[in-house]
Amino acid sequence: MLGVLGDLVEDVVVWVDGPLRHGTDSGARVFRRRGGSAANVARFAAGQYPARFLGCVGEDAVGDAVVAELRGHGVDVRVSRRGRTGSIVVLIDRDGERTMLPDRGAATLLERVPDEWLAGLTHLHVPAYSFDGEPVAATAVDALARVRQAGGTTSVDASSTGMLERFGRERFLALLAGLAPTFVFADRSESTFLGLLVGGLPGPERSRLAATTVVTKAGAEPTTVDVPGEGLFTVPVPPVAEVRDLTGAGDAFAAGFLAGFLETGDLRHAAGLGHRSAARVLASPGASCGEG
Repeated sequence: MLGVLGDLVEDVVVWVDGPLRHGTDSGARVFRRRGGSAANVARFAAGQYPARFLGCVGEDAVGDAVVAELRGHGVDVRVSRRGRTGSIVVLIDRDGERTMLPDRGAATLLERVPDEWLAGLTHLHVPAYSFDGEPVAATAVDALARVRQAGGTTSVDASSTGMLERFGRERFLALLAGLAPTFVFADRSESTFLGLLVGGLPGPERSRLAATTVVTKAGAEPTTVDVPGEGLFTVPVPPVAEVRDLTGAGDAFAAGFLAGFLETGDLRHAAGLGHRSAARVLASPGASCGEG
């Protein structure tokens, strides 16, 4: 079973009609949906491979709703209940690019997970958001170590350059070096910021992750997979007719990639499944929670 630890929140997605006008009204369409990077990965993976979500939501109606929605997609949901369920406002411009305003709420309050939550996991995936805040950061590090000690594989998603800047580049690289995950997922800006891939070649910090395969996404351009001791290769991205909403596409890629890896061990095949999974969300609002 694939485990995913991290945020389960409510997304308030705003499609802005035209430029955002400061100090007055701007036309928009608003969608409310279940969100959270980790929850998205679990939801997409569940259609391809058994998946379990580990996290924390509030003792409120929103928490009830997002847990029920995620379970409705076949995810084995394990949550503690504390505080107030988080919310994220996601502004989508006409090019599909997103600006996110997160209030993670209870997602940061996850404490050490019980042994039974980790039982049966062959892989644990953690978005980097879960290293930002306590006690969830210590919980994530502990859970990754326990899965590795049990013989499982692990992965970390770099998540966001904004988050990485707040966290600190050197601090995050040191964290990754200590965790030694099987995979690190990043987009091109994140990979460049971390010094893992620069100009299509291994960056100056690549040697610090000697046991980790670095998977760098580049939008419509080929994805680069840098395997320790084997060099790197690229996998083309099939064209998508219309890109309207990038929200959740990176999570869908990670889900497809990990499902393919866990099924076959073939990294090219895994990247191809990741691309197909991501394509499903690019043209439709709400696709990350099964709408559209």
